[in-house]
Amino acid sequence: MILKRKPDVFFEHFILIAKNLREAARLFRENVELLEDTETYAENIKLLEDRGDEYTHTIFKALNQTFITPLEREDIMLLTVKLDDVLDGMEACSDLLDIYRIKEPDPYMRLFARIVENCTDEIVEAVQLLAAKKLPDIHRHTFRINDLEKEADQLYRESLQVLFDENSDLKKIIQFKEIYEKMESILDCCEDVANALEGIIMRS
Repeated sequence: MILKRKPDVFFEHFILIAKNLREAARLFRENVELLEDTETYAENIKLLEDRGDEYTHTIFKALNQTFITPLEREDIMLLTVKLDDVLDGMEACSDLLDIYRIKEPDPYMRLFARIVENCTDEIVEAVQLLAAKKLPDIHRHTFRINDLEKEADQLYRESLQVLFDENSDLKKIIQFKEIYEKMESILDCCEDVANALEGIIMRS
């Protein structure tokens, strides 16, 4: 009888979290592109955020119950928290779009949302390679995330310049500025995930 190796709870849930993140990013991008029913999208992303919290709780529970872990305990905790931060950012931004009743997306919002989705694609690939213990192959995905974050930084600066140059409506300026800031912060969180993965590679 061939015994099937039991999946590692940590790597298994890292993949679940990353794929859940990618699903939320797709919904987030759809919401930003359409802005037709922001309340429903916000509710659906909240459901995915709740699912992500369950996966996160499972990892932390396993950490407390496991003597020998596949990675340094601090690395497991850091990567779990940073992954969760990305989804928290998407949830917060979706709430803003709904609270402010934004009905017409601008090109910058659309671009930010696409960059977020692209980053989550890279995160899924990187986490799957982590689970497969193909650590050197992770670099190309973390580098890509870093490139996307730099692209978002430039987009953020440009979006603010255009916002202030082309608008006199103070209410719109305040609302859009906060939305741009929140979108840019999601990309910062993605970069934090990349940095956490790079730290794991260095210590392995």
